[in-house]
Amino acid sequence: MAAKTTARKASLGGRVTNQGKERERVFISEMDEYLFAQGTHYEIYKKLGAHLSVEDGREGVFFGVWAPNALEVYVIGSFNGWNEESHPMTKLGPGGIWTLFIPGIGVGEMYKFLIHAQDGRKLYKADPFANYAQVRPETASVITDLTGFPWKDDKWMAARDGKDINKEPMAIYECHIGSFMRHPDPERNHGFYTYREFAERIVPYLKELQYTHVELIGIAEFPYDGSWGYQVTGYYAPTARYGSPKDFMYLINELHKIGVGVIVDWVPAHFATDAHGLAEFDGGCVFEHPDPRRGSHPDWGTKIFDYGKNEVKNFLIANVLYWLREYHIDGIRVDAVASMLYLDYGKKDGQWLPNIYGGNKNLEAIEFLRHMNSVVRGTYPGFLTIAEESTAWPNVTSRIGDEHEGLGFSFKWNMGWMHDFCEYMKLDPIYRKGNHYALTFAMSYNNSENYILPLSHDEVVHLKCSMVNKMPGYPDDKYANLRVAYAYMFGHCGKKLLFMGQEFGQEREWSEDRELDWFLLKEKNNRGMQNYMKELLRIYRKYPCFYEYDNCWDGFEWMNADDRDHSTYTFVRKSSSGRNSILFVLNMTPMKWENYMVGVPKKKKYRLLLNSDEERFGGRGAVAPQELTAAEKTCHFKEYSISLDLPPYGAVMYLF
Repeated sequence: MAAKTTARKASLGGRVTNQGKERERVFISEMDEYLFAQGTHYEIYKKLGAHLSVEDGREGVFFGVWAPNALEVYVIGSFNGWNEESHPMTKLGPGGIWTLFIPGIGVGEMYKFLIHAQDGRKLYKADPFANYAQVRPETASVITDLTGFPWKDDKWMAARDGKDINKEPMAIYECHIGSFMRHPDPERNHGFYTYREFAERIVPYLKELQYTHVELIGIAEFPYDGSWGYQVTGYYAPTARYGSPKDFMYLINELHKIGVGVIVDWVPAHFATDAHGLAEFDGGCVFEHPDPRRGSHPDWGTKIFDYGKNEVKNFLIANVLYWLREYHIDGIRVDAVASMLYLDYGKKDGQWLPNIYGGNKNLEAIEFLRHMNSVVRGTYPGFLTIAEESTAWPNVTSRIGDEHEGLGFSFKWNMGWMHDFCEYMKLDPIYRKGNHYALTFAMSYNNSENYILPLSHDEVVHLKCSMVNKMPGYPDDKYANLRVAYAYMFGHCGKKLLFMGQEFGQEREWSEDRELDWFLLKEKNNRGMQNYMKELLRIYRKYPCFYEYDNCWDGFEWMNADDRDHSTYTFVRKSSSGRNSILFVLNMTPMKWENYMVGVPKKKKYRLLLNSDEERFGGRGAVAPQELTAAEKTCHFKEYSISLDLPPYGAVMYLF
């Protein structure tokens, strides 16, 4: 459908203005071409794409596209009736950049690039650098203006770069906008709330629960809802499903107002093969590697970026800086890093090519990740880069250039912890003692990386069950299991991530096609679980012992890691000040353990901080002592000890 031009022409003293602001001329210089070819033009998104501009006193739009193999390129769109010959572009030089200024058009116009390939094909491509797109299933790019948003987060942005996030609390709420809540009218905006409407709902919710960050999945434009945003076609466009780019800016601005950081999922590992996207962009392999053994994922049906090509690296690194600078996001979670690091990831013999040394490491991807982290984190030290890396690849979060040859990420998802945790918690309690060390193993390698403990969307889909339905037993047992499980998670070293709905015991698996089951909050167990998470998050943020030492043994000490016969775990989290340490005692069985002896580090009074079996949390109301005094009685190789009754599936925390 056609869209009317909203740009207005105005001239004052030879200067062209747009909504009261002077409009500048956009053009691509020889230096722009050179830097892009070198892979170091970190503001290339301000040149390539479609940008409001002025030439010879005339307002219009400047178009730029990289299509090195094209014979001819045309701009077609709603402004010319999609005429395929009226607006040819000019090739600037051997680098393959094509440009055109079209006067008299502006915001709201739809467009594509018509590319004549060398093999005679006509390709109708969306703009790789477009800042806005049509709502799927339509595929055209849309001209927009990112300038002029009234940001109110200066204090937040200034404070962010002054923090050492390793010593700060980080509790991340992973969220999919389209299924957090759905609009009651399915015909309105495809049933989705807009970014602004979502802000009205998520902001007070996160403020009430006291999360520190939200991670948004499925933001960059993508064609297929079922991919959840992990098969991207528009890397520079927030998805139009939920509104305009400035609507997305509004969401981030509102989250920053309440002190919540925003992380977005970023997908440089692969991209969609849809006809209007990046694949075979100009008839040749522009963005992907030309050899399918390097350029395709056979299991995912997607293309792999050519990390050895400077322009491709520039496209991706500039993309991170674009989201950072234009939208004020606070971090990226980099999807599927393992698939980038290993040439044979998900491939059988004959489906992959070794590197120049005969190995399976993707040397170009390794260099790209280091390049990206050095540029982004070197310029913005408070910005987070988080690797979803599922193997034992070493030094993911070590510094670039040091003796460890690190990749330079801020954090790595601890997928090993997640796997062991979920497998243990699914067990019938009678079998847990045989798998006791599944919950202690992660501490043996904890200081090797800066870790985030993830219970993400991937763990609650595809017949894996929701978190509460992973737990064994009758309903009350399941919820009690989950409460003690979350106590273990929050006590364990590492930052925290939990997928939406799991904080109140969502019982069905997650689906992108429906909203969370908010009606469950009428039930005692679900309401209690939500109250429990509020209390956990409040305590987590209040006491530095939870987060100051997340990647070393200075902040963690086992009191007893070996009581497999009772399936209990006792440990202490410690702060840098030596004050307000917390003792954790966790019972992973349906048995009540009376007069349970716990070794403790000091002869002090221990004050009850949390009892997971309280009725307000949906528990049975077992009473835990409000205060315990350590006795000089040796237990578990500790000189002092306390004794208490442990309720079934119970977790208690004591402050000392």
